[in-house]
Amino acid sequence: MSGIIAITGASSGIGLATALKLAQEGWIVYAGTRHVERDRERYAGQDNLHWVEMEVTDVSSLEAAFGLIERERGSLDVLFCNAGFGFLRALGQADPADIQRVFDTNVYGVMHTIRAALPLLRQAANGGYIIATSSVGGLVGQPLNEIYCASKFAVEGLLESLATYYKPTFNIDITLLEPGAIATQFVGTVMEQVNATGGILDDEYKPVVQRYLDGFASRNSVPQTAESVADVVGGLLRLETKPLRIRTSEAAETFARFKTSQDPTGLEGMLNTRKIQLNL
Repeated sequence: MSGIIAITGASSGIGLATALKLAQEGWIVYAGTRHVERDRERYAGQDNLHWVEMEVTDVSSLEAAFGLIERERGSLDVLFCNAGFGFLRALGQADPADIQRVFDTNVYGVMHTIRAALPLLRQAANGGYIIATSSVGGLVGQPLNEIYCASKFAVEGLLESLATYYKPTFNIDITLLEPGAIATQFVGTVMEQVNATGGILDDEYKPVVQRYLDGFASRNSVPQTAESVADVVGGLLRLETKPLRIRTSEAAETFARFKTSQDPTGLEGMLNTRKIQLNL
């Protein structure tokens, strides 16, 4: 199977791995980035890979991108809403502007992207398909990740609600992609964000933050690769019946079981005894 797919957040991590994989398999890939010239130069020579500016916090950028796809292709088979970033800071520490930035990208960015792409998806000959990168953090709250988790909980609610009528009304399937810890630049970007906003603050949260960071490596000693998540996406595209949700690894599946546990997932369990893989 091949077709036309648009991917936001395609310049690194899961988005990049998926864009490269599908372009090699014959898909026409519109890879969304904020650095078009840089990425075109880096990945020159791949005929099926088309870099296009997609700033998900800018409605005009998205309208221009999907306008380009409409002029060149006339329709869109798959939209992969992948752009997003993590935020490691307790609610009591966070600057309101930083909270807004998380939601602008992780939540409103998904909304804006779907709104812009919807007319093209409705034109897909065999029905459209929306995939959105959520997280196990969109199912289970995690210490110090409450702002990020809240944004992913919102994405879960958004896509679940759309799924109730997009398929019967518009013939558009929907899947929430729910990875656990991923071996990408994502974690490094989170730590850069911590350092850029004052580092580990010397306040009442410091012992909790330090314990979390001290145990991070052991909890995530074998994180999932972006390429293996891209393989999951490729598998989804080949399925006739699309699932509403899919965890991308056994570790993510195990983590998700805490959602229905009668024993609350407390801080001690998160940081010490359970040794589970956390997703930043």
